[in-house]
Amino acid sequence: MSEEPKIIVDEDWKDQVQKEKEQLREQETAQSVGQEAPQGAQGEIPPASMPFLISMLSSQVMMALGFLPDPSGQQPPVDLAMAKHFIDLLGVLEEKTEGNLNEEEKQMLTESLHQFRMAFMQMTSQSADAAAGSADDGASEAPTIELP
Repeated sequence: MSEEPKIIVDEDWKDQVQKEKEQLREQETAQSVGQEAPQGAQGEIPPASMPFLISMLSSQVMMALGFLPDPSGQQPPVDLAMAKHFIDLLGVLEEKTEGNLNEEEKQMLTESLHQFRMAFMQMTSQSADAAAGSADDGASEAPTIELP
């Protein structure tokens, strides 16, 4: 007769697995109900605010103008039409919130719009000059812009 092997179960391991299952169920329940996942599950989400909205749209403008570095290390592409679209969105935001912003929010929006409009005009001008220069002699420099 052979002796059956004895299985040793670590109770700590079982408790840990049970806790993980419960956390997963809580996350799934929260997501299905439309609530946020428990803190730390996805990282912290900043509170919704006017400065955050302005920052988010501003980063889109900078990305479209090629100011934000590409994660792959390549030269970021410039999309002037998309940059204009996001600048226009900031303009709509300024127009529709007139008289409803505090001084800090108003200043942030006004300064951002001014800087982006100036950068856009300079980028457009440099692109036109580069196109004219490349038609003349075939060599041109890449446009450069510095934001304050």
